[in-house]
Amino acid sequence: MAEPAVFLIHGLGGTQYDLGSMHKRLKNAGFVTYSLMLPGHGTTPQDLVGVTAEDWIEAVRQKYLEVMSLHEEVHVMGMCMGALLAIETVKRERHTKGKLIALVPPLFYDGWATPWYAFVRYFLYPIPGVAARWKIEEGDPYGIKNEQLRAIVKAKFERGDNFHYNWFPLECVRQVDRLRAMVRKDLHKIEASTLVIHAREDDLTSLNSANYVIRHINGVGRASKKGQTKARMVVLEDSYHMVCVDNDKEVVAKNVLEFIGANAAGSLGVPTADAGMTLQQMQELSAQACRDLETGDFAALYARGIPDFAWYQPGHNRTTGCHAGNKGLARLQQWTAASDTAPAVKFTTFGNASLNSGMVVTPAVLSHGALQSPGVLALSMRKGKLLEARWFPDDVDAEDTHFGGEPVQDGPSPAEKAFEQASVTSKTLQKAPDNDTLLALYSLYKQGSVGDCSGARPGVMDIVGRAKFDAWMARKGQARDTAMSEYVELVTQLKAADSA
Repeated sequence: MAEPAVFLIHGLGGTQYDLGSMHKRLKNAGFVTYSLMLPGHGTTPQDLVGVTAEDWIEAVRQKYLEVMSLHEEVHVMGMCMGALLAIETVKRERHTKGKLIALVPPLFYDGWATPWYAFVRYFLYPIPGVAARWKIEEGDPYGIKNEQLRAIVKAKFERGDNFHYNWFPLECVRQVDRLRAMVRKDLHKIEASTLVIHAREDDLTSLNSANYVIRHINGVGRASKKGQTKARMVVLEDSYHMVCVDNDKEVVAKNVLEFIGANAAGSLGVPTADAGMTLQQMQELSAQACRDLETGDFAALYARGIPDFAWYQPGHNRTTGCHAGNKGLARLQQWTAASDTAPAVKFTTFGNASLNSGMVVTPAVLSHGALQSPGVLALSMRKGKLLEARWFPDDVDAEDTHFGGEPVQDGPSPAEKAFEQASVTSKTLQKAPDNDTLLALYSLYKQGSVGDCSGARPGVMDIVGRAKFDAWMARKGQARDTAMSEYVELVTQLKAADSA
């Protein structure tokens, strides 16, 4: 195939979901993605007993050869133990037709949450039967710094959701130790350009692991044959071990996409080039978007985009930030909507657009009361959908002065954290609420997470769907913050009654 491919390898006890949205991001960027379920995974932890490091290596090798037979360019990418397997495969197969991406390779178990007595395992390995029976349980922080996500993962473990093993046999850890020893040998033989991404606060493995990989692939500081270092590293500052789902997931995606040649729209995992859209189609979509902005209808603009469509607003004020998806739209509408003291934010005086490879760039003026801020609007699009919009004002300081305030912090607000935690709690109730309460929970959650009800009312035969729709529609106009607060209060009451 002419399209480049990415072969993704999951970590110990996990699945492809260890890599978060990377599959989606890569596919959107024009790559064909492949993965496999490692031996002993996808069932129960007991099935890991008897699986050797060689079994994992061979399974990866077979899949690698399959992918290589289909594509001229293949990038190999792994997470945690998957990173070790990716490194070992690239090394053994002398891979040169693509790049290597190693996410948090655990060459050393020396993270801040690793217990001091971890070395004791080496004394237990030789004792017959012990390694097969001894359980190593997952526990806080589950490799996740984001408190909201950590609470969700904890709740999933408590419910017994089979998304990730919650324990491993010690025998399995022994096999990982053997794999680590294999990986450390002959790293300098790797010829593929390599990117290592590691979190400074990794709870499982410190930066020592990443530094070791970088130094030895580069020949302990020596340059490659072409006079350039083969391996480089990106250090994350706001994540623990599970970097593809934690606070720095966007940083991970951006660096991976850039490393393997995805272009400027890479923050969303999509290329600017789109052979599927003609210039006329791009002009039409751009004109529609401009009409939305001329009326200040950001909801219509977002409806023309992908689910993760994002508006990027520069500067250092209350409007600044990346406003993605439904939550991003709700945040935008808070400052773009008209009020008693100010009109709605609109864009006017659109100039001649420049079209090139899936991107439309046009001069425009942001208008809001006394503010008339000229600048440039850049729209990225693919397959008839908007991917992102970026506003570049000529005078950022003028917008900072006009809008004022502080940028909204990345990640969920305290109210959003409480809301999502309440959502997790609601799924742990022992006593099923009555129908009226269930409808209240549903309508409050939808109003708090999405906003006003939209779409067609279900037909008369869909009694449940119709009741849900009506309950949600009854809250039309209620502020998201109010809905979130009422939802948290209701769940708290139900949990208290549940425990009584």
